[in-house]
Amino acid sequence: MTLRFGTAGLRGPVGDGPDCMNVPVVVRTTAGLAAWLEANGQGGGTVVIGRDARTGSAEFHTAAAEVLAAAGFDVVALGKPLPTPVTAFAVRALGAVAGVQITASHNPAADNGYKVYLADGAQLAAPADREIETAIDAVGAAADVPRMPVAPSGDDLVDRYLARVTSLPRSPHRGVRIALTALHGVGGETAVAALRAAGFDDIHIVASQFAPDPAFPTVAFPNPEEPGATDALLALAAEVDADIALALDPDADRCAVGVPGPQGWTMLRGDETGVLLGDRILASSPPGSLVATTIVSSTMLGRLAAARGARYAQTLTGFKWLARAGDGLVYAYEEAIGHCVDPDAVRDKDGIATAVVVADYAADLKQSGRTLLDALDDLHRELGVHIGDQVSIRVDDLQRIGAVMTRLRAEPPTTLAGLAVTATDLAGSPGPMSTDALVFESRADGTTVRVVVRPSGTEPKLKVYLEVVTERDRPTAEATLDALRGWAASLGDESP
Repeated sequence: MTLRFGTAGLRGPVGDGPDCMNVPVVVRTTAGLAAWLEANGQGGGTVVIGRDARTGSAEFHTAAAEVLAAAGFDVVALGKPLPTPVTAFAVRALGAVAGVQITASHNPAADNGYKVYLADGAQLAAPADREIETAIDAVGAAADVPRMPVAPSGDDLVDRYLARVTSLPRSPHRGVRIALTALHGVGGETAVAALRAAGFDDIHIVASQFAPDPAFPTVAFPNPEEPGATDALLALAAEVDADIALALDPDADRCAVGVPGPQGWTMLRGDETGVLLGDRILASSPPGSLVATTIVSSTMLGRLAAARGARYAQTLTGFKWLARAGDGLVYAYEEAIGHCVDPDAVRDKDGIATAVVVADYAADLKQSGRTLLDALDDLHRELGVHIGDQVSIRVDDLQRIGAVMTRLRAEPPTTLAGLAVTATDLAGSPGPMSTDALVFESRADGTTVRVVVRPSGTEPKLKVYLEVVTERDRPTAEATLDALRGWAASLGDESP
């Protein structure tokens, strides 16, 4: 068995053999990519190669750069570990024919990956992924693939990226105190530089998590969504009396936002940050601009778009789809704390740019004595109460996920949380919305319940996405959501 292209490229454990991330796999993959580019009339073009600081990233970065150079491409090999958004930015800024980022994003420490961007600056998508796989299969032994030494280059690209990010704020106000963690990833230095360049000087970092460390020693899983991952950040935010808390994932393409509330500090869900940023960006966008999110995200962005005279699109999960949602795109997000706040420059999620835009919004609100929670409450009053959650069931045996999906297809529930539901199998959907997911919905008495069940595309997890929308009281909605959580958690009892 060999690693196959999944979410925008390869991702798997570092180790020996064709089913793991190692130099021979990277060499053959890159040779296949080079052959595909050549076959598509892009031979000799510029390719940007970036990397994070995970185990193996330096060696994989060198191998990819050397294979492409030997194949006749103009290789821009970024000289140090950098956030994934810098590579995505560089592809568009340089008019490159492709980009490669060596990263496993927020996966466990044992993993690494190979993320591909195409000439439009967006992540690899069908049919190019299958075509590149075919090209890889035609490559011989890795030892026979030509390689050529490559000198690091592109140092100016970080400055160009920072200049673009610091142009995003819309408010002159900067009086906001920020707590920040990089979760042992590569985003800390760039994020602080971006925030300072944008005028935010009151920044407090979680020192124990700031420097890149491939072992991720202070967190069980280096993902801001995981329980406990942001505990140190929220403790720091409370200690310094911060206004907002920002958590980047290890390659800094995602950003989670923490806020102080009546019961203390808490992290906003990706959907909550999503609708806040959607409203913020639409406020200064032309009428008819497009915003987009995914089938597993809240439906609130759609209601917001209608209320603001904007267009709305819904795609499958992943920014390879969101970035291509349509012309006039000004903002896209997915509930897994990924936000694209500047599609013209970075056609992917960007945690650094998101941090700057969130800080700008929080400072603007603070000037008038308000907070992000106040703005969110306003949106709920205007658009209806939307509350949701995600239940992730991590497995050691992937057969368990298949068993759950098979059972749900054979015996779908007819009621959830006491409400009659109808089931839709997206695997049978025509066209581009076909995917391995089940949707259960109910609409009754002014309340909408929506549950989506799907396997994760990047981790050994079954994911269940829950949403309750109501024009009625919030306590009733919370009780319904709690019942849905219980049902979702019970899926973890399924045996393979």
